[in-house]
Amino acid sequence: MKKTLGILIPIAICFIVGGIASYFQTDSVQTWYPSLEKPSLSPPNRIFPIAWSILYVCMGVSIGLVINSDSNRKKFLITLFSIQLLLNFAWSFFFFVYQNPLLGAIDILLLEGMIIYYACKVYPVSRVSAWLFVPYILWIAFATYLNIYILIHN
Repeated sequence: MKKTLGILIPIAICFIVGGIASYFQTDSVQTWYPSLEKPSLSPPNRIFPIAWSILYVCMGVSIGLVINSDSNRKKFLITLFSIQLLLNFAWSFFFFVYQNPLLGAIDILLLEGMIIYYACKVYPVSRVSAWLFVPYILWIAFATYLNIYILIHN
């Protein structure tokens, strides 16, 4: 039971953080974002909640496996995970709430670096944890492209 909670609680935390960010960005998503010039590769808005739900589960399981491990690097990895989650949360505020694609671009570049760093550092502790971050790394790389395109063209 303890190991199950070690995975379910981090998943819930990811969804809670994402839900709070979503709550604050709703206005901008409905009013400001549609007015922006976006690249032709921009996915429809209905894709984002589906993608993020999958990513939150992967993220939560990744850190949950670390929490359940006997690694002496557990605290370090939890710290890295927490920093990336904070950067993820901050991006919603910079980009949507403050409607500032420049701050969003700076944040998302830091986020991309942090999630790659986390994946590299967690690999020796749990290869599965590292691989669970690959979809997140790819999604944030795509989101970085979208953010920078919007920054340049708006």
